[in-house]
Amino acid sequence: MSLPYSQKVLDYFMHPKNVGEIEDADAVATEGSPSCGDMVRLYLKVNPETKVIEDIKFKSYGCASNIATASIITELARGKKIDEAKKIDWKVADKELGGLPPVKIHCAVLAADALKTAIENYEHQHGLIKDKKPTDEKVIRKRLKHVINPLTGLDVLQVNLVKNIEIKDGIIKVYVDLDQTHPIANTIKEQIVERLTPLWDVKEVKVIFRVDRG
Repeated sequence: MSLPYSQKVLDYFMHPKNVGEIEDADAVATEGSPSCGDMVRLYLKVNPETKVIEDIKFKSYGCASNIATASIITELARGKKIDEAKKIDWKVADKELGGLPPVKIHCAVLAADALKTAIENYEHQHGLIKDKKPTDEKVIRKRLKHVINPLTGLDVLQVNLVKNIEIKDGIIKVYVDLDQTHPIANTIKEQIVERLTPLWDVKEVKVIFRVDRG
């Protein structure tokens, strides 16, 4: 029985490029969750003068396609200016790998999204946003759609965990319908903070859990 993967997918799975992390990364992004079966965490190091991605690494949790697509995405982005790297989408990764099984296309989407988010985070953190509109609830909710409840594999908005959002003077408060002692509370908090902190005008992100009245 033949494997459903191209030889290139298998090569990148068995011998992945750019695995690891960058301790002093200029930007970091995480897409997916182990609860969904696949996750990619991507690190960027960008030359401040040329805006060229000089180093890029990833860590992943998932199948062969997950590892292969994260690896090829980092290979394609390395050495490119961030504006060029933005054009690398899942279709480019899929083509470079010789085609993925249809049920595994989401792995390419995940890796491409991680790259896109990391670049966005870099631009926010380094004052490169061209249209600096104040962060509003719409922007926050868009980012929270990528915060995954590890118990369900669904985002925190889908499962109605986020009850309220407040924005004032650069401070964002996200009210979560979960007791702070719950096993997933810290994971949810870390994801929310990681997602919202890079936004250009955000000074602090506070995650406020409900009081357990027993």
